Amino acid sequence: MAKAAILEQVGGLTIGEVELADPAPHEVLIDTKACGLCHSDLHFIEGTYPHPMPAIPGHEAAGVVRAVGSEVKTVKPGDHVVSCLSAFCGHCEFCVTGRMALCMGADTRRGQTAAPRITRNGGETVAQMLNLSAFCEQMLIHEHACVAIDKDMPLDRAAVIGCAVTTGAGAIFNACSVVPGETVAVVGCGGVGLATINAAKIAGAGKVIAIDPLPEKRELAQVLGATHTVDAMADDAVDQVTKISGGGVHHAIEAVGRQASADLAVKVLRRGGTATILGMMPLDCKVGLGAMDLLSGKKLQGAIMGMNHFPVDLPRLVDFYMRGLLDLDTIIAERIPLEKINEGFEKMKGGHSARSVVVFD
Repeated sequence: MAKAAILEQVGGLTIGEVELADPAPHEVLIDTKACGLCHSDLHFIEGTYPHPMPAIPGHEAAGVVRAVGSEVKTVKPGDHVVSCLSAFCGHCEFCVTGRMALCMGADTRRGQTAAPRITRNGGETVAQMLNLSAFCEQMLIHEHACVAIDKDMPLDRAAVIGCAVTTGAGAIFNACSVVPGETVAVVGCGGVGLATINAAKIAGAGKVIAIDPLPEKRELAQVLGATHTVDAMADDAVDQVTKISGGGVHHAIEAVGRQASADLAVKVLRRGGTATILGMMPLDCKVGLGAMDLLSGKKLQGAIMGMNHFPVDLPRLVDFYMRGLLDLDTIIAERIPLEKINEGFEKMKGGHSARSVVVFD
């Protein structure tokens, strides 16, 4: 039996016990050591994005491999791993053309007629969220949903690489291919936005402009590499960014998931600039380019999970941390036990602090 935070109904999580199946041939059983609280989890908890219940959220995790299935070749018991929700099959059109983050991953899930990975109360199915369900003492996942990392890497810091840092850094390195000297604006300075700013610094961006309504978030952004900050609620926010960047930014990255912040990202672009939307916006939202934007060569794109190649990207990000380039310590605001997870999400709603991380014994 394993203790987990279970979504029974929209609004909050309850702590209960579940049972995980034995690993199938390509599955890995992991003792979860840490899991970050992500705004995407909150979307499911609040019902903004529907999901079958009961379910276990959580997708930003690190742990230690306990057991592997008979065909697993990528990890072995005792390995330290980071999980990733963009599990890849390895043979679909997206995978073989290098766009692994777009893989629908059907082969990485158990079939509908197969026994479920997670049950409780003697057999009731518990839905696995995003193929991970990491708010649990153990995870049973496909081998293509995790990657082994350096054992010297602290697992609480490694956990946030699994989503926030992969998404933010991936946007800079993969989706945007930022060139040294280019100007980057980041709208929203939560976990993903802060990671984006840090990666922009690593990539050698000329100016990194952090846009957020909260002064404490803007201060964190400066610690992580922002050269300038702008209050997102200022009437002249667009004018400020345009002036700082000398006519608009090369890349504007939306990292919060709100209509207004996505619209702002488009407005601060220079001619030929690209707006990249990372946040999970309400399902009825639309972002667009006007006729003059199109005539100016501006571009708009989505980038799920930073368009990562996580088996390659994650070990590199770990290496960046170990070498002092990637600042994960500033991104983590607090470490909490599983029993305080609802308090952690309440704190997230307030928006005043960076990442909360659940740490398992």
